[in-house]
Amino acid sequence: MQDIIEQLEARRDEARLGGGQRRIDAQHGRGKLTARERIDLLLDETSFEEFDMFVQHRCTDFGMETQTTPGDGVVTGWGTVNGRTVYVFAKDFTVFGGSLSETHAQKIMKIQDMALRNRAPIIGIFDAGGARIQEGVAALGGYGEVFYRNVMASGVIPQISVIMGPCAGGDVYSPAMTDFIFMVKDTSYMFVTGPDVVKTVTNETVTAEELGGASVHATKSSIADKAYENDVEALLQMRRLVDFLPSSNIAPVPEMPSFDDPGRVEPSLDTLVPDNPNQPYDMYELISKVVDEGDFFEIQEAHAKNIITGFGRVEGKTVDVIANQPMVLAGVLDSDASRKAARFVRFCDCFEIPLLTFVDVPGFLPGTDQEYGGLIKHGAKLLFAYSEATVPKVTVITRKAYGGAYDVMSSKHIGGDINYAWPSAEIAVMGAKGAVEIIFRKDIGDAEKIAAHTESYEDRFCSPFVAAERGYIDEVILPRNTRWRIARAFNMLANKTMENPWKKHDNIPL
Repeated sequence: MQDIIEQLEARRDEARLGGGQRRIDAQHGRGKLTARERIDLLLDETSFEEFDMFVQHRCTDFGMETQTTPGDGVVTGWGTVNGRTVYVFAKDFTVFGGSLSETHAQKIMKIQDMALRNRAPIIGIFDAGGARIQEGVAALGGYGEVFYRNVMASGVIPQISVIMGPCAGGDVYSPAMTDFIFMVKDTSYMFVTGPDVVKTVTNETVTAEELGGASVHATKSSIADKAYENDVEALLQMRRLVDFLPSSNIAPVPEMPSFDDPGRVEPSLDTLVPDNPNQPYDMYELISKVVDEGDFFEIQEAHAKNIITGFGRVEGKTVDVIANQPMVLAGVLDSDASRKAARFVRFCDCFEIPLLTFVDVPGFLPGTDQEYGGLIKHGAKLLFAYSEATVPKVTVITRKAYGGAYDVMSSKHIGGDINYAWPSAEIAVMGAKGAVEIIFRKDIGDAEKIAAHTESYEDRFCSPFVAAERGYIDEVILPRNTRWRIARAFNMLANKTMENPWKKHDNIPL
């Protein structure tokens, strides 16, 4: 028996070495951790249980029968994050560059199936060069199987992808179908075709960083939800994110101990909104003073900064925050902001996470660039997302809520459950100046008349009270009381039950 135990330990030691010490050293030399080091950092200490450590590929073409490594380039298993079960797979770049083979894919598929059956989140760590060319269609078939499982798990369990090295070709589509994608600056890349192929096909010279680096995907393309400085920071932040997420679409929203009084009053909020309607203020200040302990996990903070999305807690329970940001483009809704917020709202609705919306929006961004770019459909995505969401929805209008953007931002008309407004709220078709110039076009040359008309319009429409008179606003509240009003509203809505009409699936304007 002792011989067998020693043989087992020897085989485990060999498997843990992956592609060998030389390649591990090379990985460290690039500023990257190995697959197992990443898993150890992500999961609670000693909680990881590895599966399929000894699996090897079965390819015999191109001399591959003599090149086998236990594990075949991916480490899979399960563990816990702060005591909660998660499933994980991590590509091992030291083994065949982390490339996907038939057996490599089967290992990932097994973990995906287990995560779906047992209703727990799955985290994929990517550091690989794509399909294993020597296996041809077998590798492509493996990709298809993984993609299919991504789709089946969508909206059932949280799926998180962490890009910690190259991610090219077929490898990019699995992360693209997950709920969140995070990258590491300077060491991670995502592209369908690499710089060499681009040069050959289009004669365009571009670096890997310019083509698909973290700086590109976190700001321009919106593929990545955030980019971190290094592997350690990224993985520690993933632990923090998991704490905000329910384990599945039938699991309750996580509840963390909170020592922040839900009845806390914030007098400083009474002066947050400037007297000058054209002067911006920072919506982050409001968010930090409303959520528990100011703890806010932002999603896509570097993209479409005119809208803020992220996770916070109220009375220890996760809520999703969507807020216009007056500091950027006056908080206007454009195509990027609409897509960003719509995707986030739909994720929250999938997993029964309540929606908290802060509104200060002057409308949709005008111009040919926006219209040619499909603003109508992109804006409709956000409208669609809010309208179909059945979770508790609490909305607070802090200042401007103009035009169609008022409707879109979780208004009472599209299913907002509790809609509050600050006394500074301005709810109207448009700003007073633009409205008066249209209604009283004949008086434009008379400054006194225009000023009088403007004052009259502001008194009548640029306040929350017309909407409150019609019941579109449930209450005009003091800014200092925003936190405890929100806390009470979510408590009141805790048992909300609502079902949309049966359908096979909706047809959101993609």
